[in-house]
Amino acid sequence: MGLTVDDVDRFEASRPRLEAIAYRLLGSASEAEDAVQDTFLRWQAADTGRIEVPEAWLTKVLTNLCLNQLTSARARRETYVGQWLPEPLLAGDPMLGPADTAEQRDSLSYAVLVLLERLSPAERAVYVLREAFGYTHREIAAILDLTEAASQQTFHRARKHVADGRPRAEIDGAAARRVVEEFLAAATSGRTEPLVRLLTQDAVAVGDGGGKVPARATAFEGARAVAMFMRGLFKPSPAKRALAGGSPEVYIGTANGGPAVVALVDGRVIGVICLEITAEGIAAFRSQVNPDKLERATQRWAREDHGAPLFHAY
Repeated sequence: MGLTVDDVDRFEASRPRLEAIAYRLLGSASEAEDAVQDTFLRWQAADTGRIEVPEAWLTKVLTNLCLNQLTSARARRETYVGQWLPEPLLAGDPMLGPADTAEQRDSLSYAVLVLLERLSPAERAVYVLREAFGYTHREIAAILDLTEAASQQTFHRARKHVADGRPRAEIDGAAARRVVEEFLAAATSGRTEPLVRLLTQDAVAVGDGGGKVPARATAFEGARAVAMFMRGLFKPSPAKRALAGGSPEVYIGTANGGPAVVALVDGRVIGVICLEITAEGIAAFRSQVNPDKLERATQRWAREDHGAPLFHAY
């Protein structure tokens, strides 16, 4: 039995929420889109007239598809070239989903998406459904075939793991932008010490090139090591210009609700550096340079006028 117009409209009305859930669960926009499309195919094959609460049915199907995907993804990431980082989403991307509460904003931050990779698939699902989308433990239990008590225990365990990974409070957006401006000025000054002063002592820098763009396989750790790396990253050279396909335009942007440095060549995003900024200084730089994970960022960037770049790198 085919879908009616009402059935299709009902699914499309749920699509933004389903995509936002899938992105938080998978850390990949392309995989989230695939999971939502697979959910639609199951909706198409279902006897929709017998489904009492379509939203609950769709969420259950999507979440379980994502859980299967997470299980297989863990095996694939063991053979991934270098560090694996989530796909960053730029400001205004509808896949970011709700950001009305502090919990919702926190759950979509790049730093938390990285931390969610440490959780089991079940912990990640419970955390996302509860923290970001406000599902009750009774609803989560029905979605994941758990007891309410098991859902509550899983959530508390997941939230503790995330909290343990983020011991310091971040600063507000305006202050964060000033720090990013100071960072870029220091990184292009050619000197290490101004950079060191902006970092926490245990700062880290990690990049994801996916084997397609050069990126160090292990993280830089400690303020001085990170500062030296960042100074070298912004040091001009013909080799870097050739690798990038030109001299990148550098902007300050927002990715996953937090401060970011965005680099473009000929309108194509070639890198997004997500900064984790705390009251003590910059604690982390997470650089996404894998071109497969920047296609959506390029599309999103092209939809708005960002003015002139701060400068041209290299």
